Amino acid sequence: MTAVRAPYALAALVVALGALIDTRLALVLAGWLAAWGANAWIAQQGGPAARWLVPAIFGITLIAIWEAVVQLFNVPFVILPPPSAVADRIAASTDLLYADFMQTFVKGALSGYAMGVVAGFAVALVADRFDFLRRGLLPVGNMMAALPIVGTAPIFVMWFGSNWESKAAVVFTMVFFPVLVNTVQGLKEATAQQRDLMATYAASYGQTLWRLRLPAAMPFIFNGLKIGSTLALIGAIVAEFFGSPIVGMGFRISTSVGTLALDMVWAEIAIAALAGSLFYGAVALTERAVTFWHPSQRR
Repeated sequence: MTAVRAPYALAALVVALGALIDTRLALVLAGWLAAWGANAWIAQQGGPAARWLVPAIFGITLIAIWEAVVQLFNVPFVILPPPSAVADRIAASTDLLYADFMQTFVKGALSGYAMGVVAGFAVALVADRFDFLRRGLLPVGNMMAALPIVGTAPIFVMWFGSNWESKAAVVFTMVFFPVLVNTVQGLKEATAQQRDLMATYAASYGQTLWRLRLPAAMPFIFNGLKIGSTLALIGAIVAEFFGSPIVGMGFRISTSVGTLALDMVWAEIAIAALAGSLFYGAVALTERAVTFWHPSQRR
């Protein structure tokens, strides 16, 4: 019983200490603790609904606390605009935000991601077939993956121009090597006994690759795809800081910061976060459907 009551006693102590400092702080802490208690109770109930309700309540609580802190403590707009102002900016600038989204995410990030995935997977198959190529490519791939984007992005802008093609090239290099390295590693996942069994069936290299090694490599391949999905939008946005037409998320963020339009900056950040999360979620759902047999997908 003491162990059960301890968190509630601690919560009451935190609110009391906040009240001693500032009544407004006590209100914020009380709201946060109420949401925390609700989340803890829902998580204990379990079930499919809990997997959606817990993160939803957590996100709504963060936004509510953000709004409350800004309003109650009169935080300057140029330091942190309230979520309500960001929502108003999104509602008033849908056409502009849509154009930026299409330029950066669809043209730059998605096209570069698709080319990087296809090229990385194809080169991995060739490298797996020829050992000398694998030994030479993997160290180069690890080195290229470590290159800073702020150094490579201006070079690609000079090579391919300031339109979306240079951003796609940046994304291509950021996605290509994670997919290559993970695919090559995954193709070695099949055990020697499994490969020997395929040899006893007189299976060719292609049959062994298609029926044994590629299915075994799928968790590694999707690991590379998920890493690339998180890097793609980041690469496209950062690349726009070094040259772009008068449209794009990175361009809008950089110009809005210069004019202190922080609500537009946060509006672009919100759209980018939503798009990136949905993109990652789509890849994760595809992974669950393809690798349902893998222990990592069991609940």
